[in-house]
Amino acid sequence: MGLPRRRTATELLLAVGRDCQKECKALTILDEMAKAKERIFEVACPDCGAMLRIDGASGVLVSHTSAPRKRLFEDLETAAKAMREQEERKESIFRQSVDAERNKADLLEKKFAEAMRKAKDAPEGKPFREFDLD
Repeated sequence: MGLPRRRTATELLLAVGRDCQKECKALTILDEMAKAKERIFEVACPDCGAMLRIDGASGVLVSHTSAPRKRLFEDLETAAKAMREQEERKESIFRQSVDAERNKADLLEKKFAEAMRKAKDAPEGKPFREFDLD
């Protein structure tokens, strides 16, 4: 008793019994691939755009060529302008943090005064608990 015979892609598609139009297109593609067992396929990666070379017989990746990198800036002037804008944003954020730090003491004083006023206005005595109602 040996291993079962390996079926071709065409036989598998026929066994599944798919729609005739789809089956004919798939069979044509698979037949072309079966004829090209000796060839090496070049395929572009849909995600990164790299070129992949795949061996037709084994289906193994033979080589990978990375996609060319896109330039971030068109020329040196636009790069310098972007750097100046980034420096201005950094300076603005720093100035805001310095102002917030200066006003921090005043804000804390106001919050403390408000809490003291609420504490004075609160009724005297023990805190009310639901347990005491029983």
